[in-house]
Amino acid sequence: MSGTESIPTQDVVVHLWSYFKDLAGASQLTVKVPTGSSLERVLDEVYRRHPRLGALRQSTLLAVGVEYQGASYGVRPGDEVSLFPPVQGG
Repeated sequence: MSGTESIPTQDVVVHLWSYFKDLAGASQLTVKVPTGSSLERVLDEVYRRHPRLGALRQSTLLAVGVEYQGASYGVRPGDEVSLFPPVQGG
């Protein structure tokens, strides 16, 4: 592979819910990741940009579309990711 070839990438829309919006200062982000990346790779990019969200990584709920997913899920073109803080009750 020469230095002029590039790795194909895709844009992934990430929605932030509840106080995650406040921590990031936005309700939606778009991150660019290599095509075929796992959800974990998308999260790495989100947390690189917004380290305050990274502190909650272990308890963050992840969804793609309307289905909860694990970090190993392979993100496909057109997928929209949602990040939810831990559920609290009382």
